Amino acid sequence: MRTSLVLLSARLLDPVTGRFLPETALAVSGGRTAALGGDREIRALADASTTVIDLKGAVVTPGLVDGHLHPVTGAELTDGLDLSGCTDLAGVREALAGGVRRLAPGAWLHAWGLDPNVFGDAPVASAALSPVLDGVPALLQLFDAHSVLASPRALELAGVDGPRTFDQAAEVVCDADGRPTGLLLEDAACELVERAAPKPTRQESRDRLAAALRSMAAAGLTGGHAMDANGDSLALYADLDEAGDLPLRLRVAPWCQPGADTDAVRALIGQQGRGGALWRTEGVKLFMDGTIDNGTAWLERPDCHGESTHSFWPDPAVYTRVIGELHAAGVPTATHAIGDAAVRHALDAVERARTTGGPDVRHRVEHIETVPDDTVARFARLGVVASMQPTHCCDFTRADHTDNWSRRLGEERASRAWRCRDLWDAGARVVLGSDWPIAPFPPLGVMAGARHRRPGRDLTQPPHGPDQALTALEALQGMTVNAAWAAGEEHEAGLLAVGHRADFTVFAESPLTTQAVDLPDLPVLLTVVDGRPTHRDASL
Repeated sequence: MRTSLVLLSARLLDPVTGRFLPETALAVSGGRTAALGGDREIRALADASTTVIDLKGAVVTPGLVDGHLHPVTGAELTDGLDLSGCTDLAGVREALAGGVRRLAPGAWLHAWGLDPNVFGDAPVASAALSPVLDGVPALLQLFDAHSVLASPRALELAGVDGPRTFDQAAEVVCDADGRPTGLLLEDAACELVERAAPKPTRQESRDRLAAALRSMAAAGLTGGHAMDANGDSLALYADLDEAGDLPLRLRVAPWCQPGADTDAVRALIGQQGRGGALWRTEGVKLFMDGTIDNGTAWLERPDCHGESTHSFWPDPAVYTRVIGELHAAGVPTATHAIGDAAVRHALDAVERARTTGGPDVRHRVEHIETVPDDTVARFARLGVVASMQPTHCCDFTRADHTDNWSRRLGEERASRAWRCRDLWDAGARVVLGSDWPIAPFPPLGVMAGARHRRPGRDLTQPPHGPDQALTALEALQGMTVNAAWAAGEEHEAGLLAVGHRADFTVFAESPLTTQAVDLPDLPVLLTVVDGRPTHRDASL
C-alpha cells in the first residue's frame, strides 16, 4: 500500500454522533482513507513520497458538500458589478454610476445581485435607473437569477420592442402601451437580450471557473451538486479535471426544460454516468415554477398581486410523464419547486412514478420555500430529499415580513418559510446548499444560517422563523452524511471511515461548539479532495 497523505495530531469528528473518534491520525492511499489510528502507528505508514501534515489538534470532518450550486453560471454572472450589498435605489444608482464611469465606450455593463426590495412598492423597471444608464447597454441580474432588468439601450440592441410568446412560463414585462419595462422573467425571456451581449472567450470562462472553484476549496468545500450543465459546462469541467485543476468533486444534473420531446429525454438518460475522475453527470434538473419574488412561482392561491398562479410547464401532466420516464430509467431527478402548489405537484409526480415499480431512485425537491403541514409529512414517506438553502431566508426576507417575498405571500404563508426544522423532524433527509451565485457559497455561512436564521450582513436583526432552526450537528450532517445519502454515496462518502473517499475539511476548532454567529469566521486550515490538498493554510 502506497500512502500518499498522512494527517497527524488531529481531532476526528464523527458527523453522526457529534463526538470525536478515539483515533488521532489517518492515512490515505489511492484517494481513500486507508487507516485510522494513533500518531505513531499511522506515521509508520509514510515513506519519503508521503505528504505528512501535523494538524496540531485541528478538527477534521468529512468534506463539506454544497447540495445545490451553479459553478459555471456563477463564475460568469459574478464577473460583473456586485449589487448585492445595495439596500436602496440610491445605493444601486451610485454603484451603477461608478460602473458606467469605468466602462469603455460602447461596452455593456453587467451587474448581479439586484434586490427587488430596493424598488419598494414600485414596479421593478429600468425607468427608475434611467438617469444613470442613459444610452448604456446594461443587464442587471436580479438576485434570484430568474429575472433580468435590461436597460433601454440593451433592449434596442436586442430588437426587443414588445411582448413575446414562449413555450415556458416566461415574460417580457410590458406597460399598458405594450412597451417593455426592462424586466425579463425566466430564461427564455432573459436570453433574448443576453444573446446580444458580448460573450467571454473559452479561456476567460475557464479561468473564471477555476478561480471560483479554488475559492470554494479555500472555504472548505470538497464537493458540490451542480444543478445545470448549460453551455460549455461539461467541457470546462473535463478540461480542468484532465489538467488536475479541478479542486471539487462535482455531481452534475443537466436541465430538462418544457418542450423536451422523447428524443431529448432519451438523450438525458444517455448522458448519465459520463464524466471524469472528479466529476460525473448524474441526475436531471427540472423546474416546476419560478420564484415568489418575481411572481412566477406556482402557488395554491395567488400572491397579493394576483401572480404566481401557473406551473413553469404549460401542461404539468407532461412534467409528470417525464418524471415517470426518468424514474423508470433509474435516473434521479431534482425539481426546482418553490411554491406550495409546485412542491405538491412534484411530490405527486414522484409518488405516481413509484407506483409503477422500477429501481429505487432518490429524487429531490429543491428550495421548498413555503409549504403546508400535509406536504411536509410526505417527504419522508416518499423518500424524497428536501434540498434547502437557509441563507435565502436569512438574507432575502425579514422577520417582520416587510420584504417583497413575505408581502407577496401574506402572513399565513410567509410564516411557513423554509421549514428546515419541520422537515427534519418529519423524517425527511434535509440537504443544505447555497444555490450560488444566488447566495454566497462559503459552507460555514450556510451552516450558520441554518442555525441562527438571521441576515448575515446584520446579525443584530431578529431571526426569521427561529423555530425552524437546525442544531449545530444537524447543520453539519446536512452538508456531509445527508449530502452523501442524497447522491447514493453513503457507503463511500460523508464519514471518516476506512475505505471511504479521502475528502476532508479541517478547522481550527470544532464547528459544533463554535457559536452560530461566529461560525463563518472559523478558520479553514486544510481542504483535501481525493487525498490531495486543495487548500492549505500557511500555519500548517
